[in-house]
Amino acid sequence: MAAASRISSFLSRSLLSKGRICGVRRSVVCSYTTAAALEKPFTPSINVNYTKLLINGNFVDSASGKTFPTYDPRTGDVIAHVAEGDAEDINRAVSAARKAFDEGPWPKMTAYERSRVLFRFADLIDQHTQELATLETWDNGKPYEQAAKIELPMISRLIRYYAGWADKIHGLTVPADSPHLVQTIHEPIGVAGQIIPWNFPLLMFAWKVGPALACGNTVVIKTAEQTPLSALYAAKLLHEAGLPPGVLNVVSGFGPTAGAALATHMQVDKLAFTGSTETGKIVLELAAKSNLKPVTLELGGKSPFIVCKDADVDKAVELAHFALFFNQGQCCCAGSRTYVHESVYDEFLEKAKARALKRSVGDPFVAGIEQGPQIDSEQFEKIMRYIRSGVESGATLETGGERIGDKGFYIQPTVFSNVKEDMLIAKDEIFGPVQSILKFKDINEVIRRANTTSYGLAAGVFTQDIDTANTLTRALKVGTVWINCYDVFDAAIPFGGYKMSGQGREKGIHCLSNYLQVKAVVTPLKDPAWI
Repeated sequence: MAAASRISSFLSRSLLSKGRICGVRRSVVCSYTTAAALEKPFTPSINVNYTKLLINGNFVDSASGKTFPTYDPRTGDVIAHVAEGDAEDINRAVSAARKAFDEGPWPKMTAYERSRVLFRFADLIDQHTQELATLETWDNGKPYEQAAKIELPMISRLIRYYAGWADKIHGLTVPADSPHLVQTIHEPIGVAGQIIPWNFPLLMFAWKVGPALACGNTVVIKTAEQTPLSALYAAKLLHEAGLPPGVLNVVSGFGPTAGAALATHMQVDKLAFTGSTETGKIVLELAAKSNLKPVTLELGGKSPFIVCKDADVDKAVELAHFALFFNQGQCCCAGSRTYVHESVYDEFLEKAKARALKRSVGDPFVAGIEQGPQIDSEQFEKIMRYIRSGVESGATLETGGERIGDKGFYIQPTVFSNVKEDMLIAKDEIFGPVQSILKFKDINEVIRRANTTSYGLAAGVFTQDIDTANTLTRALKVGTVWINCYDVFDAAIPFGGYKMSGQGREKGIHCLSNYLQVKAVVTPLKDPAWI
C-alpha cells in the first residue's frame, strides 16, 4: 500500500478504534481540555536489550565507559542508560568501516547478494513491527498507531526499494570523437558518515542506511541523543539479515563530541546530516575544514500551506490541521504558515479552531490518541517561548497555548490568527503544535509572501483550479509541492530543499548519486570497425 493511502486512511478512519493493537492500551479519548494526558502512563511490555555501541558487528561499551540517560517524554523518567560515544568511539567505528570497505566482503559481493541482505532486513522489520514501534513511541513520544501503521510499513517499503536498486546501478558507454572506448563506472564512495535527528529516528535511519548500503558503501551512523534505542534494535536486525561485521556501525552520543568527530574525520568519505539549519552550517564547515568530504543536508523549513478561494473549506481545514500538527508538529516540512484567501478566511479560522479543540492529546500508547508529548523539556520550553512571543507581538491566540498536566511535555494544540510576516511565529521554525493562520488577497501576493523566507523545503496548495495549481507549483521556491494532499512520502519521491533547507535529495533515484563516485575509463581502439 502506498504511503499516501496509509496516511489518508489514518486520517479518515475513526480515532475511537476498538480493541487492542500490539500492546496499545484501550482508553477513553478526550479533547485536550480534559484529562487525556493526566492518566497513569501505560507501561510498555518490552525489554530494552540494546544500549551499547555497535562497532564491527558487536555491541560494546564506550571507550570511556560513560553512559547517558534516555528519557520517556510522557513522564520525564529514565527509560535506560545508553553508552555515550565520543571521538575515540568514532575512531573505532570508522576504522571498522574502513577495513570492511577496503578488505571486507561487502563491496566485493555481487549487487544481487547485497540486495538479498536488504530484502531480508525488510522482512525482519515487518516481523518485528511491534518491538520497533514500541521503542519508537516510548523514546520519542509519537503515537504508537502512527509508528506501527504508517512509519514502519514505509520503512520496510523503502528498504525494499533500495534493495531493488542494488543490481541496477550501472554506467554508460560514451561515444568519443576519437578511436577510444569510453565507459563510465559508478563506484561506491567508501565510508559514509551519517547523523540523524530525533523526530523520526527509524525513518531517518532507513533514509540514510538504505541507499548507502545498496550502493556498496560502509556506514558509521550517529543517532540523536534523545532517541538512541530504535536504531540499535534495527541495526541488530540488519546483522541478522546477513550484513558482514563493520559494514554498519552505530554510535550513540552528543553532537559536539561524537557528531563533530564524525564530521571532521579524515577517513570518512561522505557525510549526510538531517537536523536544524544552524547545526547543518556547522557540519558543513567541519566537513570542509577536514578532507573536503561531500555533504548532503536535509534541514529546517517554514513551509506555506496555501488555501485558495475556491477551496472546499472543510477538506482544507482537515488537511491544514494534519500538515501542521502531525508528529506533534515536530516535522521539518510542517505546513507552519497557513495562508488563507480573505474570502474564506473567517470560515476557515472558526473551523480550524474547532478542529484543534477536538484533537486528542494524551499517552501515545493509547489507541486513538493523535498527539503525544513533545520530545523533551528543552523543546517544550522553546515552543512555549514562541507561543508567548506570538501573544506579545500582537497575534490573536484563538485556542491552546498552555501546558497539559504537570508531568511530561504535553502542549495544547495552539492556533494563532492575525499573524504577520515579521512575527517570530511566522519566521522561525517552531517545531511544535502551533498553527499560524495568515490572510491573503490574490495569488501574486501569496507567492511573494510565501517565498519571503530563508527556507525552501516544501509547500501545500489547496485549490480546485488546475491553472492556479500550476502557477503556484512553478512559482514557489521549494523542493516539494503537494497539491490537495500533504506529507506523501513514497520511497521513489525525492525529498530535499531549496535555499537554507539543505542541499541534495533524500529518497528516490536521486539519492543514489549521494553515495556513488563516477569514474571515466578511456581505452584506445586499434583499427576499430566503427567509432
